[in-house]
Amino acid sequence: MSGIDITHPHSLPQAEARSAVEDVARLLAERFDMKYAWNGDTLNFNRSGVDGAIALLPDSLHVTAKLGFLLSAMRGPIEAEIRRVLSERF
Repeated sequence: MSGIDITHPHSLPQAEARSAVEDVARLLAERFDMKYAWNGDTLNFNRSGVDGAIALLPDSLHVTAKLGFLLSAMRGPIEAEIRRVLSERF
């Protein structure tokens, strides 16, 4: 299994950062049929071929994901898109 591990800084208040993560998760859920749920300050998400989490820290986000066999071939573009969205939102 291939993985993604990204730490992205942010300077938003915790509530604003949580709302932004929730917005991104909602869009991903609609676009890719992902399920997601908060567990404390960590948003866990999954769908067939992907299992991951976004940990909301006071000054950064930590995104981790395990990619299944088929999606591991697209790891580069997936990681690039995650970084782009994080840069736009945070």
